[in-house]
Amino acid sequence: MIELFETKIIAALREIVGKDGVTCEESELMVYECDAIAMHKRRPLAVVFPRNTDQVSRIVSLLHENRIPFGPRGAGTGLSSGALAMGCEEGQRSVIIEMARMNKILEIDYANHRAIVQPGIINVKLTQAVAAMGYHYAPDPSSQTACTIGGNVAENAGGPHCLKYGATTNHILGLEIVLPEGEVINLGGNGAEAIGYDLLGAFVGSEGTFGIATSVTVRLTRTPQTIVTLLADFLDLTDAGRAVSAIIAEGILPAALEMIDKVTINAVEDSVYAAGYPRDAAACLIVELDGLKAGIEAQARRATEICRQNKARSVHEARDEAERKKLWAGRKGAFGALGRVSPDLFVQDAVVPRTKLPEVLAGIYAIGANYKLRLSTVFHAGDGNLHPNINFDGRDAEEVSRVMAASKEIMMLCVKSGGSISGEHGVGADKISYMPMIFDQASLDKMLAVKDVFNPLGLCNPGKAVPAQRMCKEYRKGFDYQLITN
Repeated sequence: MIELFETKIIAALREIVGKDGVTCEESELMVYECDAIAMHKRRPLAVVFPRNTDQVSRIVSLLHENRIPFGPRGAGTGLSSGALAMGCEEGQRSVIIEMARMNKILEIDYANHRAIVQPGIINVKLTQAVAAMGYHYAPDPSSQTACTIGGNVAENAGGPHCLKYGATTNHILGLEIVLPEGEVINLGGNGAEAIGYDLLGAFVGSEGTFGIATSVTVRLTRTPQTIVTLLADFLDLTDAGRAVSAIIAEGILPAALEMIDKVTINAVEDSVYAAGYPRDAAACLIVELDGLKAGIEAQARRATEICRQNKARSVHEARDEAERKKLWAGRKGAFGALGRVSPDLFVQDAVVPRTKLPEVLAGIYAIGANYKLRLSTVFHAGDGNLHPNINFDGRDAEEVSRVMAASKEIMMLCVKSGGSISGEHGVGADKISYMPMIFDQASLDKMLAVKDVFNPLGLCNPGKAVPAQRMCKEYRKGFDYQLITN
C-alpha cells in the first residue's frame, strides 16, 4: 500500500517538473544521502529539481497535502547534517527539493548596493559577477567555491571575514519564501528599515524548518581601497591565542583573524593548496586588515608589534595580491587538505570567548589525546569560532564511537567555558541532541512554538535545529495513503 502511494507521489512530482526533474533510482539517490558529514546518512525517497518558484510551491503543496516530509538542499557542503533526508517517524523516507537548477542572478542594482539571486547560485559566483564594478558579497565560507547562497541563508553561514563584516544575516535584505504549506510570501526586499516583527531575521538561520527561499535579495559591499594580509607564525599555540586577544583588545578590528595549527599546516603543505606556511610552526595566524590606506598601514604595524610581543617567530606581509590569494587558498583549502589524510573527516563548530582560547584549545587537544584520535584545529580566532577536526575511518565502528564521545566532550567544554555549540555551521541533525546543554526546556518550547507558526505539521526538514517533543507522525494518524492533488 505504502509503495503504491509513493509511486503515485513520484508520478505527481514528474507532472510538475518533468521526467528529468525527478530522480528515484537507488544508485542516484546515494549521492544525496548525506551532506559533507558522511557519518550521518539517510537515503531520500526521491530528489526533485525545480526551476522556479511556482514549481517549488506546487511541489511543497503536493507533499504537504499528502503528509510526505521534505527538505531543501543546496550544494550539500553543509557540516551539520542539515540537508539529511529525515522522516517524521522511524523508517520514513522524505523528499529532497534540490535547488541547484535555480542558479541565476536575477538583478544587480549598483546604485542601491544590492542584487537579487536565486538560491542555487554558488556564493563566489556572485562576487565574481560584481568584482569589476568594485563590489563583492562579504560572507565567504571556506566552501564558497561550492556552497550556495540559499544554503548560506539556511545556516546563517559566516566565513573568515565575518569578524568585521558579519554573517549572512547582516547581508540579506529580502527573501521570497515558499512556506511549508505551499504559500509564497515576501519578507523585506528594498533595503529600507523594516517595521514590525523581524521575520526576515527569524528565517535566516532557521535551517530549512520555516520554509524554502526561492529568491534572495543581498547587500553588496564595496571592495576596500587597501588590504594588508599578515602571516605570523608561533612555536607555541598558546602564544598565538594570546596574540589574538591582544590584537582585539588594542581596538584593532581585522577583516579576518584566522588560526591554523601544526597538523593542519602540514596537511595543507602536502596538498595542492600549499601556501608556504612554515611546517615547524605550532600555529600560524592570518591577520587581514582593510580600509583606507593610511589607517590600515598603521594598524598593520601595530598588529605586527603585538604578534612579536606575544612571541611570534616571524610576521610576514603578503607582497602582492597573488601572494595574498595563495595564503588564503591554503586556509580555505584546509578542510580539503585534511580530508586527504584519512578516509573520513569530522568537522566540528563551536564558539568560546576569545579570552578563553588558550585554555579551551589545550582542553580540546587533551580530549583528542584521551580518545587516541588525530585532532587538529583551524578556525576563525578573531571571534572565537572554533573548528576542531577529527580524522578517522568511518568503517571502524569502535573508532566512530570514540569520535562521537570526543565530540560531545568538546561541546561540553566549550559550553562550560561560556561558549555555544555552533558558530556558523548550524545545529542540523548532528548537534540537535546538544541543544539542552545551552537551553532549558522552557526556551526550547518557545523555539518549537515559533517553528510551529511556520511549519505546523513539522513536515519541512524534520529532525533539525530544535529537538521536538512531538513529531509530525501525530498528524499522520488515520491517514489512508490516498494521493491528494491540487
